[in-house]
Amino acid sequence: MSKTLAMILAGGEGTRLLPLTASRSKPAVPFGGSYRLIDFVLNNFVNSGIFSIFVITQYKSQSLYLHMKNGWTVSGIPNCFIDSIPAQMRVGKEWYQGTADAIYQNLTFIDESRVDNVCIFGSDHIYKMDVRQMLDFHNMRHGDLTVAAIRLPSAMAAGKFGVIEVDKEARMIGFEEKPQTPKEIPGDPGYCLVSIGNYVFRTEVLREVLKEDEHQPSSSHDFGKDIIPLMYPRGEVYVYDLSLNYIKGEQAGYWRDVGSIDAYFEAHMDLLSSQPKFRLDNPNWPLHTYYPPLPPANFTDCNNHSPRIARSLISAGCEICGAHIENSVLGFSCYVGDSASIEDSVLLGDCKIGRNCKIKHAILDRDVQLADGFCLGYDRAADLKLVAGDDLNSARISDGGVIVIPKGMRLGFKD
Repeated sequence: MSKTLAMILAGGEGTRLLPLTASRSKPAVPFGGSYRLIDFVLNNFVNSGIFSIFVITQYKSQSLYLHMKNGWTVSGIPNCFIDSIPAQMRVGKEWYQGTADAIYQNLTFIDESRVDNVCIFGSDHIYKMDVRQMLDFHNMRHGDLTVAAIRLPSAMAAGKFGVIEVDKEARMIGFEEKPQTPKEIPGDPGYCLVSIGNYVFRTEVLREVLKEDEHQPSSSHDFGKDIIPLMYPRGEVYVYDLSLNYIKGEQAGYWRDVGSIDAYFEAHMDLLSSQPKFRLDNPNWPLHTYYPPLPPANFTDCNNHSPRIARSLISAGCEICGAHIENSVLGFSCYVGDSASIEDSVLLGDCKIGRNCKIKHAILDRDVQLADGFCLGYDRAADLKLVAGDDLNSARISDGGVIVIPKGMRLGFKD
């Protein structure tokens, strides 16, 4: 593992997650009550024994930087670091032009690391992966590039993911970036094999191909659009099946792209069943993050009403006073007042919910406040009035009917 460098692409703007990304980058979006999206890929590397990690940032990176500074600092151990790299315009006066350009502009860090392999992973997916197993697969085949992939329904993949064809030796023999009609897996109708945006490169090959791509005027300098189509016809590009990655106590092959509000909401719902598809509590794969200094969640009676909690995750610092919470996730330091009801919802943290409020099928960003008796998610006409604005900070309703309230909004107050 000491011969491996990780470079995490964390500059995503995340426009499909608006308004949650109005003031933060996509990797900094809270998830699962206590975490940020970037925590999952960081834990994958740390739990795999890889501690040489660069995080490449760009858009709205301040909250991500503070999260990493507070929760992911490593110092004093040779070759062990988790460092953020802001866009520095080392080779020109432009921001990163694509995922490949982001790595090209930081080749100096790769050269200084003197490693055999470079892992280039995304930062906004929900999954667990023992990266060592992918590296073993890559090294045994002496690959120039190994691409992690997973089987998905063709209808789900259409227009969203790079679609891969492989031979019996797991060598890539075809690739198409985000086709509207994906090629299906032979003998498996209705399903295709898609790239999850995680790559292992042999270092010298990565350096050469990035320099070659940089001098192509027509290139968009993107791994999916340009680098993979350039490399796989030449030979040693292999495909690693994520469903073969084994972690004790985990459901094999769980992976969720949370690039849209509905996918983000559904991934939260995956956490809440009696046998969750994705576990936050597996002792074999601990999930580290930054935990602020908060007391345990507090559940108290109020006006002879006892709190009722079912199938929910309640984070530290929350105060639940005689409320009913079901199938929901509450982030740090939420207050829920007497006789309020929260169902099938996600509160990102520091929310204040008044007495007798009713919330259903909703996502509330941080610092949202609801006045006593306010209802959300029950009256479609009333909800639509909240989404009348069209700026980045406006409330929105997703295609799946999830209403999203932006950070800091106050609803139902007379002032």
